[in-house]
Amino acid sequence: MRSFSWGAAGVGLVAALLMDSGAAAAVGATPSAAVPSYRCIVEQPMATPRPDRPVYALRVDIRPAELRVIGLTEVRFTPDLSTDRLVFRLWANHPVAGAPANRETVGPVTVGGEVVAARLTDATTLVVPLVGPAPVGQTIEASVSWELSLRAWKGDRISSTGFGLNAAVRLGSFFPILAWEPGRGWVLDPPIRGRTETSTTPTADFVTTVTVPDGLSVMATGVADVSDRIFTATAVRDVAVSVGRFRVATGVAHAPDAVQVVVGVHSALADDPAAYVRRVVAALENQARRFGPYPWPQYSLALTPDLVGGIEYPMHVMQGPNSIGRSTPHEVGHMWFYSLVGNDQGVDPWLDEGLATWAEVGSEGTLGAFLAKVVPAEGRGHLGDPMTYWDAHPAAYYRSVYVQGTQALASLGRPAEVDCALRDYVAANAFGIAHPVDLVRSLRKFFPGAARSLARYGVAAVT
Repeated sequence: MRSFSWGAAGVGLVAALLMDSGAAAAVGATPSAAVPSYRCIVEQPMATPRPDRPVYALRVDIRPAELRVIGLTEVRFTPDLSTDRLVFRLWANHPVAGAPANRETVGPVTVGGEVVAARLTDATTLVVPLVGPAPVGQTIEASVSWELSLRAWKGDRISSTGFGLNAAVRLGSFFPILAWEPGRGWVLDPPIRGRTETSTTPTADFVTTVTVPDGLSVMATGVADVSDRIFTATAVRDVAVSVGRFRVATGVAHAPDAVQVVVGVHSALADDPAAYVRRVVAALENQARRFGPYPWPQYSLALTPDLVGGIEYPMHVMQGPNSIGRSTPHEVGHMWFYSLVGNDQGVDPWLDEGLATWAEVGSEGTLGAFLAKVVPAEGRGHLGDPMTYWDAHPAAYYRSVYVQGTQALASLGRPAEVDCALRDYVAANAFGIAHPVDLVRSLRKFFPGAARSLARYGVAAVT
């Protein structure tokens, strides 16, 4: 097992890269004589994880035959602001239009080893009162026991299909997790009815212990021990788990440090895991050249049935069959834009989806095709709107956020310069939670009129 390291390029980063001034897909290629090269210099040191980040121990007992998961979340939390409560989000309970509801219930909740009277203020928000305001820097130890009932509806981040050795289970956004932003406090974005994210979480350290029936394998966020049942992840903001019988292929990406790539394809699917490994390796290496080092030692991808496209989590992505196309580089892009640089996904969904799409089109060489796409009327000029707006306009969401976000970035100037500005943004905000003002701060270093350009797409003017 490789030990966790930020890598030589991670701290005190000074990037000096020859980048083609044409399409971002040409990053790393030898510049042609006809096209002048662009030299990207980023002197911004890459931020490092907060030393006071939360530390979780998760226990996850998955019982596919019973359509339930029994779990325990234990966490050591050191607030940087005074607080009189803890807030855990139960995103497994978020409503999804037209689908049977999963149901997550909580059992005893403890703080400092003592049972406390926690309460659900809505289906997704668990408030745990403290005896008195906890001062800044005081570590709080808490635990929440929970049970998740799987209703077996298909196609999302929480799903259970098949039985026995044919079972396939996906678990994403499935356990009670702290909704804290350093410097801001508790984040209470309302859940929406779409199958998308509205969570905000700080980076944390996780040790996840997973129990499954004999004959089934586990893939999850983190690096597995020899039993493939205990996964350790450092400085990630969430954990996902995939269960089934998998055909596995592995490879190594140089991004720029060696990254172990593991792809598992569920036994019910015909996809070739080795082909996905090659796609992931290429995307990791391309995007690391553009945006800065991939900071974790592993990237795993699990393909399971009854899923369209992909769902991103730090170090572990869940995809469906026949998703080797644009979904694969898009989800790799989320390792920089959501996993490494977080955002309030309920308020600023374009900061992760728009930027991950930019990463995708640069890897694929499809910028021209995205510039030609038409954004629907209800989405034009609404790029900066929150998920509550897109909950009311779900059909417009993809083109208005993913596509329009790419078009907004392209409007700034040469793709290679946009990549360089995003590299600065990643370095400045790594392991943190960014806001539009942070992105504009980096963009302005390269494009002084960035705020005005983005405002034309509906991103509120920021200074």
